[in-house]
Amino acid sequence: MPGTGFPAGDDGSPHRLIVVDPHWEATWPLVAEALHQVWAGPVPVTLLRHDAPSTVTVSDLVRRAGIDPSQVAQLISLGIPMVPGDLEYLPSLREVALSPRSGYGSGVSEDLAAVFASSGIRHHAHTAEGFWGQSVAEYALALTLSGLRRIPQLHQAMQSDLRVWDYSPGGGDRPFAHRGAQFGDDDRFTSGTIAGKRVRVIGAGNIGSRYASFCASLGADVSVYDPHAPEPAFHRAGARREWHLDRLVSDAEIFAPLVPLIPATRGLVTADLVDALPHGSLVIWATRAGVCDTAAVRRRVLADEIALAADVFDVEPVPLDDPLLGRANVVHTPHNAGRTRHANRQWALLITAPFRPMP
Repeated sequence: MPGTGFPAGDDGSPHRLIVVDPHWEATWPLVAEALHQVWAGPVPVTLLRHDAPSTVTVSDLVRRAGIDPSQVAQLISLGIPMVPGDLEYLPSLREVALSPRSGYGSGVSEDLAAVFASSGIRHHAHTAEGFWGQSVAEYALALTLSGLRRIPQLHQAMQSDLRVWDYSPGGGDRPFAHRGAQFGDDDRFTSGTIAGKRVRVIGAGNIGSRYASFCASLGADVSVYDPHAPEPAFHRAGARREWHLDRLVSDAEIFAPLVPLIPATRGLVTADLVDALPHGSLVIWATRAGVCDTAAVRRRVLADEIALAADVFDVEPVPLDDPLLGRANVVHTPHNAGRTRHANRQWALLITAPFRPMP
């Protein structure tokens, strides 16, 4: 097990401890090191990695590492379970943050929460998934620009076909109504700039509000639907609040449903709403595809009625023979939006922020 005990020669002062499970770290590979860096300072901090597939508890790791349990005052556990008995072994523990092995949720059972409360131990958890909000929102913007300008298709075509350089009327690799030097808009679908486009967004949370603000700053006309968001979220997004989904989709040139997939949002964008999208609309999938009736989206995309720029799909991995792949009206990437170095560091910064400073 990599890691050593607290620094030799210490005076019994409180210490900080980070423990991490390899399965958890496979999902968030840079968080543990980021936590170690954020906590680095005059207060000793130790990072312990459990490198075996067997299940251990926090006290097991502390015992194996030869750490004096009476010195552990603040603890962050990434995928290593904690049980009430661990608190007896760590008598000086005052603050803790737990993330379950899956990487989602608080990792605290009702029994453990009761023990925390009775022992005066403060438990910290992420209040939202803002740690990857910027990463996903920027990616959604990149998908939008790629879909509007057919950047991936042109990149691929340049490697095998000189016709992409032909801007003469009737030239090039696609049927354009208008051609001219450097003119690449595809009149069959929403294309060109974000400026001047009607961008319609579902969700004014960490991702949707950022994406809306990006588009608004580029000159788009932006409306957002989110019946649960407070009014300031729409001001932050630079967008009008829309209360009705049918109105939201009715004039959308760019349609971005950017909410998490939970029971309340599954299938939120029904087939009727998908069918109400104007011909040529560009749909952005950057959170979860299941927010939409995916069969309806597929039907319209494959009929060349709308375009799609997607990082998430109804089936993942997308089969190599999926008809969505390689189309002129589809941009596709392999569920890549959320896990950047920035998102990993934000995970660490946001979870450590509520911990009390230590002298």
